Amino acid sequence: MNRRDFLKAALLSPLVFPLLGQQGWAYKNGNEDFGAQKLIVVLLRGGVDGLNVIAPYGDNRYKQIRPTIGMSRSSGLLDLDGYWGMHPSLAPLSPLWANHSLAFVHACGSPDKTRSHFDAQDYMESGVPGQKSTSTGWMNRLVGQLPSKNSALQAISIGPVLPRIFAGPTNVATIEKSGGNGKGKGGGAAGKRIGRRFQGQSAGDVPGVFSAMYGGNDDLSKAFASGRSARTKVDSIMTEAAAQPQESMEAMTKEQIAANRGALTPKSTPEFGKQLATLFTKDPTVQVAFIDFGGWDTHVREGAEQGQLANLLQPLAGGLADLVRGLGAVYNNTTIVVMSEFGRTARENGNGGTDHGHGNAMWLMGGAVPGGKVYGRFGGLADNQLNEARDLPTSTDFRAVMSSVVSSRLGLSAKQMATIFPGYQFTGNPFIQG
Repeated sequence: MNRRDFLKAALLSPLVFPLLGQQGWAYKNGNEDFGAQKLIVVLLRGGVDGLNVIAPYGDNRYKQIRPTIGMSRSSGLLDLDGYWGMHPSLAPLSPLWANHSLAFVHACGSPDKTRSHFDAQDYMESGVPGQKSTSTGWMNRLVGQLPSKNSALQAISIGPVLPRIFAGPTNVATIEKSGGNGKGKGGGAAGKRIGRRFQGQSAGDVPGVFSAMYGGNDDLSKAFASGRSARTKVDSIMTEAAAQPQESMEAMTKEQIAANRGALTPKSTPEFGKQLATLFTKDPTVQVAFIDFGGWDTHVREGAEQGQLANLLQPLAGGLADLVRGLGAVYNNTTIVVMSEFGRTARENGNGGTDHGHGNAMWLMGGAVPGGKVYGRFGGLADNQLNEARDLPTSTDFRAVMSSVVSSRLGLSAKQMATIFPGYQFTGNPFIQG
């Protein structure tokens, strides 16, 4: 019996979870200083096609149901273990797979059944799938549980506006992506408007007006001082960031643009990895960061080894590789998570693309990641193994992955985890190797 047949047979047994779970996910724990641990979350808006990011090419059904977009070893797919293959555009990440600091969890995502970009993104960012009434984001709640470093840059959001995942009462510094405004240092249009309004003063010279208003010791004054400190630090750190041209949105459909929620594609911001690495290495108080990218809603002309998906994966992988190189020794204390609101249909559609699905592949990188493996309960691509005979089921809740990362690496208790992901019962390490 080969490995795949054994897994399929084992999945029929009620003993599969404890049996395989013992050999599943386990972080490399030691006597870490939890305060030195870093977390970077990357959200791919639009629903990236996880079945072509990490392709089950060892399943005969793969090429049958993806005759034009399916990949093979002979056409460049990067073999991982004889069954799974990595998209060739992710070649810059191959060294991380080889040194066991890169892993994937397949058939993973939100348990909610929605195929709406907006609902699925909201649930993944709030951390409470199915409940639209949640007003805060799970990363904001996470920062609220961390020991304060009294730093304006402990938590950073890379982008023009504060995303849903960071919504809440805890202070978060918002910094524009390099290339977004042509300056590479996060001042942005809002900063320019303030400068024009107050007699030509720059955003960094606002004290002539606001300091007089918020120069006391009350909460608003402290918040202003914290924000000004964050801006000063970021400006001094990011002055060397290179400006990049902004990508035209004309080539995207209206649905793609809407699904992006303002996030640029990685092609538009190729310096993001260097930018993040600079922030983390220049200021050791930076602990948590979030960045998002759009463009992943590939209904038409998705392509295989080349095409629309490949054109996005290549700069994303290059930026992540730059991030790892730039972090240097800090990478050993860093966990990088890449996720998307849902996956896509197992079958390609009539336009050479894929439609909205469910289960997807989460990526994990870092010095403590037990890498070199594809985790998750994956039963294959037969219709009776798919959700509604259409797409991958969500066999692993994304909150299980994030709970494992956060509790293991940031040293948070079960009670704190219940605050970060309310209503979710985290029971340990639920991953099995697929």
